[in-house]
Order: sequence, then C-alpha cells, then structure tokens
Amino acid sequence: MGVKFHNDIYFTGVPGLKGFEHMKIAIIRGDGVGTEVVAEGLNVLEAAAAQTGFTYSLTEFPIGGQRYLDQGGNPAAPSIPVVTDKEIDELRSFDAIFLGAVGHPDIAPGIIEKGMLLKLRFELDQYINLRPVTLFPGVTTPLANKTPEDIDFLVVRENTEGLYAGSGGVLREGTQHEVSTQEMISTRHGAERCIRFAFEQAVARKAAGYEGKVTLVHKTNVLTFCGGTWKRAFDAVAAEFPDIKPDYNHVDACCMYMATTPESYDVVVVPNMFGDIITDLGAAIAGGMGMAASGNLNPDPAANSVSMFEPVHGSAPDIAGQGKANPVAAVCSLVMLLDQVGHITNDAAAIETAKKIDAAVRTTCAALSGQRMDRLEQSTAQVGEMIIAAL
Repeated sequence: MGVKFHNDIYFTGVPGLKGFEHMKIAIIRGDGVGTEVVAEGLNVLEAAAAQTGFTYSLTEFPIGGQRYLDQGGNPAAPSIPVVTDKEIDELRSFDAIFLGAVGHPDIAPGIIEKGMLLKLRFELDQYINLRPVTLFPGVTTPLANKTPEDIDFLVVRENTEGLYAGSGGVLREGTQHEVSTQEMISTRHGAERCIRFAFEQAVARKAAGYEGKVTLVHKTNVLTFCGGTWKRAFDAVAAEFPDIKPDYNHVDACCMYMATTPESYDVVVVPNMFGDIITDLGAAIAGGMGMAASGNLNPDPAANSVSMFEPVHGSAPDIAGQGKANPVAAVCSLVMLLDQVGHITNDAAAIETAKKIDAAVRTTCAALSGQRMDRLEQSTAQVGEMIIAAL
C-alpha cells in the first residue's frame, strides 16, 4: 500500500472486536539509518500483505533530529519540542507506531532521546518494553557451542519508572562541591502490571512448548526498598499462576547466566535500568544489534494509548545513507507490531502476516550464514529483497 498523508482519517473499529476494518500504522522514520530500514520493512509488509489479505494504512510523522534543527532547535540544549503535544494526541488514534531510529550527530546526546523516545513512552504510558532474545538459524553467536535451541527467551522490561523516571537533580553544578541525585522510583502498581504481563506471556509460551517459567531480575540484597516492592509484587502475581514456575536472579548473576547458560531462561521480568543493560547483552548473544527488535507496549485495549515498535540499533550516523544497515531488526520489530496489535484488535490477517514474515526472516538469516549480522556483504536493499523472495 502507498503511504497515506498525515491528515487522512480512517475507521479503526473497536479494539478486540470483530468489525476491525484495517490497521492504522503511524510511521516515524527518524534519523540516520532509520529511514533506510523502515523503507525495507514497509516493502516487506506490502509484499506479505498481498499474500495474506492484510489491510492497513500508513501515515507519516516527520519527527526526529533533522526536523528539530530545521525548526530552529538549539543543538546544544533543549529549546523547542521534539514531538508536540498535538502530535502525541494524534498518535493516540493509531493502532501502532513503527519507528526507525532517533539520534542526530549534530545534536547533543539526550535532547532527541528524552524529547521524543522517553516523552512518548511516558505520555502514552507504554509501560512494557518487550525484547525477544532469539538466535535465528544461521546467525553466529559469540557463545561457544550454543544453538538456536539454547538462546530463545523473552525479556519484559518495565518502561516508565525506575531510574528513568527523571527524579533527582544537581546542586552546585560545575564546582568541586557538586552533588547529584538520581532516584529509583518503583510503585507496586507499576511493578505488578509489568509482572502480570510477563506471566501472561509465559502462559502463552508454555502452550507453544516452552518451559513456562518467569525469572525476576533485580538486586534485592542491596536495593532493599525498591527490590522489596518488586519481590512482593512478584510473589503475589506468581500465586495467581500456579502452572508457571517463578524464579529469581540478582542482576549480576543474570548477566553471568546469559553469557553461560542462556537456555535457563524462558521469560525474564526486570525493572527499567537493569532491563536496559541486560537486553543489550541479549542482543549481543543473539547476533548483534542488527538483529534486535523491540516493542514499547501499552497492551490494555481500553487505554487511550498506542504501542510503538522499533529496532534498537540507533541511527548509526557513521553508515547512514550508505546502504550498510541490516534491516532485519526493523523487519522483526514489524513482526512484533503485527503480532501484538493483531491479537489486541482480533485481526487474524495481521497475525498471519506476522508469521509469514517471521518465517521469511529465518530463511533469509540461514542464507546469510557465516556472516556477521552487523557487517553484512549484502546491502540494506538486497537483504530486504531476500526477505521478500523468501515469502
């Protein structure tokens, strides 16, 4: 399908009920290689949808670092909104957001990331960051003697609290007496809804043949206040799911086990900062950032929200415009979009399209066997063409 203009309006139906006409997807290409990988993702989507009958519309939002500069934004300090409140309200009317990447080499770190990514996550209450850690056939892992059967788990990261909540400040900045604080914020509500989602994912995975286990990762022996809140919430939710095995690891032990016995994990649930760290380790053992997909979810169909799906490799300005970016992570993020939103909206064609694209990605990765997934011999467009051919 062709991309629709920003002011087009479509009927979306009632989430979770029959009568859903088609999926409305907002497109934020972003910066750097984001524009390139989104283009390939949309090419794959168009080809797959033609086979499954999946119907959708696309609407562009030109949000990103380049627009910030074009509108007169200060590259050294936040001066104008990266994403406006009006745009956030407009995004709420969509069924999903497909994001390429954000980050501009001429803008100081944090301006775009906080002004866009964190603002969207907080304003839209995207309280789940979902990160699959899956080693596809043909993809090389740095872990000796590990196979796709060993590396296949799901990380559920809390996405709106913790150290990223922004509570803290600096006194006497720039002096020898400078004092800074950054507070870890945990609420029972925030922890519990994240943990419950993880257990629900474990139930679905167990039905598909997985172990049926949820591992809480925290640092309860040192972070006794926040850790205690999480552990009490975890134990309470675990009691509601007697068929799912509960487990616990300190975050440092988790890093060790991910690098030695990744097969011990099924579903991991983790607070924000620790999740940010271990999911990048997960990406490394699954073949690198070129393979890392993610979703920022609000899975409640009754919420006035929208979920956002993105590869996590960033804008990679050093290779932008050169056709060197691996689009697999973006395509896998699109698979997550179709699967997650398809289940929320009861869109069987979306779910079938997700399965078809996932199978094509696996076939393509097997054909690329022996290469580093972040340094492929094939161009961005060529990999996209391989995935389409594999459909």
